[in-house]
Amino acid sequence: MSLLTVTTVAELREYVQHAKFKGLSVGFVPTMGNLHAGHMSLVKHANKQCDIVIASIFVNPLQFNDQSDLTNYPRTLVQDQQLLESNGCDLLFAPTVDEMYPNGQQSQSIVSVPDVSLGLCGGARPGHFDGVATVVTKLFNMVQADKAFFGEKDFQQLAVIRKMVADLCLPIDVVGITTERNSEGLALSSRNGYLSANELTLAPAIFKTLQEVATSIQQGNDFATTLDETQQRLNNQGFKVDYLALCRESDLKPATTEDEKLVVLIAAFLGSARLIDNLPFSLNRTTD
Repeated sequence: MSLLTVTTVAELREYVQHAKFKGLSVGFVPTMGNLHAGHMSLVKHANKQCDIVIASIFVNPLQFNDQSDLTNYPRTLVQDQQLLESNGCDLLFAPTVDEMYPNGQQSQSIVSVPDVSLGLCGGARPGHFDGVATVVTKLFNMVQADKAFFGEKDFQQLAVIRKMVADLCLPIDVVGITTERNSEGLALSSRNGYLSANELTLAPAIFKTLQEVATSIQQGNDFATTLDETQQRLNNQGFKVDYLALCRESDLKPATTEDEKLVVLIAAFLGSARLIDNLPFSLNRTTD
């Protein structure tokens, strides 16, 4: 079966209505396009868990702080369609900005998710997660899927969406999928396309560093000292660290020695590319 591409909410809803009339479950993979193996992993998981797989491609202007970043974001629709079709996606929803925001962006109601949106990428990009939460809420209401699939690489984004779904009682199951990496450990991302050949050889140091931080913390070393020394080391290697943080996995509050499930998160510039990654881990607990 070939991939069907629709551009309007009316076409999308007609397709979903027919699928649900047949008793078919619907999985949804929202994206901004420029697709890679990480996105295809989400599609494959959706295929395993649902009867019908719908993907969306929409470069959402509400979540961009930098107009040039929005303008320069890679748009590769034909290539993306081929990837989706070859990986078993049934329908692609590729709306225009006017279709998504028919009354204009300035008149759009905004979904804001408190607490978990603050700090980290939310601190570096004010309003970013309001844009994410707003467009994802709209897409969830448009698609009416049973499950939605997101990569764990965007750990804060996933936390924001899970809280939003819980707070607003949205009838959809949010499924987090383990980050896809290349053979060197670099998390797959559309942003990797901005890296030069030399930068691509340096970039895997990010994940290696996260592993070292987790090991150091598990060995009982001081949180702040470990993070400070690690950030300095990365900066000396040619990165420009935006943030390096150790958080409680459940709500992304700053971690304490009383917490068990932690996550270390990083955002760092390498050349013009802003790379993000994370590593969840547990503190080793011993009992007397």
